[in-house]
Amino acid sequence: MPRERLPMRKIGDVLRLHAGGLSKRRIAVSLNIGRTAVGDYISRARRAGLGWPLPEDLSEEDLERLLFAPPTMVSPDRRPPPDWPLLHRELKRPGVTLSLLWEEYRAVHPMGYGYSRFCDLYRDWRGRLNPTMRQAHVAGEKMFVDYAGATMEVIDGLTGEIRTAQIFVATLGASSYTYAEATWTQALPNWIGSHGRAFAYFGGVPAQVVPDNLKSGVVKACLYDPEINRTYAGMAAHYDTAIVPARPRKPRDKAKVEVGVQIVERWILARLRNRRFFSLAELNQAYHE
Repeated sequence: MPRERLPMRKIGDVLRLHAGGLSKRRIAVSLNIGRTAVGDYISRARRAGLGWPLPEDLSEEDLERLLFAPPTMVSPDRRPPPDWPLLHRELKRPGVTLSLLWEEYRAVHPMGYGYSRFCDLYRDWRGRLNPTMRQAHVAGEKMFVDYAGATMEVIDGLTGEIRTAQIFVATLGASSYTYAEATWTQALPNWIGSHGRAFAYFGGVPAQVVPDNLKSGVVKACLYDPEINRTYAGMAAHYDTAIVPARPRKPRDKAKVEVGVQIVERWILARLRNRRFFSLAELNQAYHE
């Protein structure tokens, strides 16, 4: 079966996100493509001497010809096993990723394991160590987003009808700086709008946005290849960021926003519990105060 080829625009997105420091797995999740394809395109671009940004005078035809030259066929050979204890220690050093270690391994053993198999074997080996995940946050790298479990009531001044407002929370990874606002629903328009207002409040856009697996953002939750909502992915492309959902049933992946939600519920919702609000704007004004 011939290898699937991405549109030229997505190849550029792959190179852009890779240049920004994202791992191949996270690039695959953000662009909704296979992780193997991401590694293949990065390797092809490297062999062709291409990086990001691509040359302005490089046409799609030239890019196609450079990336898809007929490969040199080699016969399979026995694959040497990596030194897992050494690799595990190297991963604890700043900036070292599994992708980097695999590239170094393949540089020494060109006929060694492919990236996917390399990662699977490492996870199997690491699983016997029973480690606890510890996250290190870099300034400007991640913004964690979620909705609070608690809601707020808003009274219609004309009809007396009581409506329930949802509470959107966004927290920066390194500083724990938190933004919160009330919206009528968790539907896609409110979800996208809340992101834009959070970016404006923080005064910038992080390299990655880490949501929970809310349907407005993630069509299909999956441990390895979640499917990102098309509009949500378009928002990420517009803001030049990447969507990297937390793993299902892994609350530590988004511990920052879990704490942010707790702070919002204790420091804002609890303090406003005895006040009545007659519009969403009035409620959000009280939030910002």
